[in-house]
Amino acid sequence: MQKVIDLLEKGETDREVVQEKLDEAVCAINDLQEEFEENDSEIETTARDCIGESVGYILAWFGIPIDVEEAIRERDW
Repeated sequence: MQKVIDLLEKGETDREVVQEKLDEAVCAINDLQEEFEENDSEIETTARDCIGESVGYILAWFGIPIDVEEAIRERDW
């Protein structure tokens, strides 16, 4: 998520560019799921909710009009 914030702090407001960076961030989180599974675990519901809420907060803070569900559309958790 830090890369998304860095992009937004640089003044990026193009929805497609921001969504692309969000997709990258969510795919990186997806990749962590494999590590969780290897350790007989998973990303818990609370963590999933927290990620969604954090994305919503970041988008609202920077005034980016992307729905949270769309923002995390690439999630596999």
